[in-house]
Amino acid sequence: MVMFEKDAVRPAEYRRFERSLPEWYRGAGLGIFVHWGPYSVPAWAEPTGELGAVSREEWYAHNPYAEWYANTIRIEGSPAREHHETVHGGAPYDDFLDQWRAEEFDPDEVLAVVAATGARYFIPTTKHHDGVTLWDAPGTDGRNTVARGPRRDLIDAFADATRRAGLRFGVYYSGGLDWHFSDLPPIDHDGAPAPDDLPYAEYAHDHLVDLVERYRPDILWGDIRWPEAGIAPGPKSLAHAFDVFYDAVPDGVVNDRWGESHWDFRTSEYVHGTAVEVGEAWENTRGIGLSFGHNRNETSEHLLSADDAVRLLVDVVSRGGNLLLNIGLDAAGRIPDLQRQTLEGIAAWTARHGHAVFDARPIEGLSPSDDPWLRWTRSDGTVHAVIEARGPVHLPDPARLLDETTARIAGTPVAATRIGDAILVEMTGAEGPVAISFRVRT
Repeated sequence: MVMFEKDAVRPAEYRRFERSLPEWYRGAGLGIFVHWGPYSVPAWAEPTGELGAVSREEWYAHNPYAEWYANTIRIEGSPAREHHETVHGGAPYDDFLDQWRAEEFDPDEVLAVVAATGARYFIPTTKHHDGVTLWDAPGTDGRNTVARGPRRDLIDAFADATRRAGLRFGVYYSGGLDWHFSDLPPIDHDGAPAPDDLPYAEYAHDHLVDLVERYRPDILWGDIRWPEAGIAPGPKSLAHAFDVFYDAVPDGVVNDRWGESHWDFRTSEYVHGTAVEVGEAWENTRGIGLSFGHNRNETSEHLLSADDAVRLLVDVVSRGGNLLLNIGLDAAGRIPDLQRQTLEGIAAWTARHGHAVFDARPIEGLSPSDDPWLRWTRSDGTVHAVIEARGPVHLPDPARLLDETTARIAGTPVAATRIGDAILVEMTGAEGPVAISFRVRT
């Protein structure tokens, strides 16, 4: 990812797509992303840091995103290039497509783990920046997973399993970059050339329309931006692709990485682009680790623990957003063990406290805190204090909104005492965040 535009202005020809954000998306709370491609074979990147916390001068040559492997190995002097020469003999990137077998891929098993978290939607990559498509996309001349590597329509497998699991299905598509189609130099600095010509814009348009017609996704999740030649109105413009999408899926949504065109919700990534995290039409995305694609170099110190992920989820929801949390399958098609542990920890938490994040909204008048860690959400006539602490805790309630006699944890009554403008609760034996729910005073 990275390089996406945040200050795009909607031109007149795209204003017809503006409408209210569908309620299913507004209250979703959590979605799960998956990055999977030939880059999952080498599965290598430097775990340098989060996007937004690493200097731009350092980012490209020391990219922590394993899915950028095809770019990073072309940068002179990069550790990825040295690794590629030493371990893989400088082999062509497409050798990894043929080595990628997905021999243990069970889409229903993957989606069972995903659905257990309570996530409401699931989005796999259909084409990342390497240009390899995970379905038999038009114009790819066999450079796809049906003709090579896994020899399977992976998007169809994901779509069917997602819907069997009861989740909404989305598709990620990299419109702003295609290192194979465009044959441009490696990206080693901000502002490097990207494909903007008409042939690529029409090629990408045909992919997007094909994805909609085949899989009827609920979400179109674009990345980087859209080629400039495809923004202007025309039979193969982005506007035409959006027409096809909204006609097929009237309550579908698109994100904001389509250049100067249209979006239903804004996106931030790790700690980058967080200025858009306002209102109730935004989404923060990140990997469980520092990479989106599977990275063999990541250890537990680089990954979110279950408690870390829960705190992030609650914080995002408490401020009005959704969290799109990414897993990177290994080349065989398995969820790596450490990532699975985090997902299973989220599942255990949401089974008990999910009412505090799903179909929940921010609430005004109650302040968050980091010491002790405290966030607030609301749903219907109930307010949820999600807190991580032990011992006696004072929950500030200056407006006296909450009825302390109704305090519950997972439906079980909890002793709570009002002391002036606060409610005292005793957090005994609590480990990790806990949601305490109160009815609002009438």
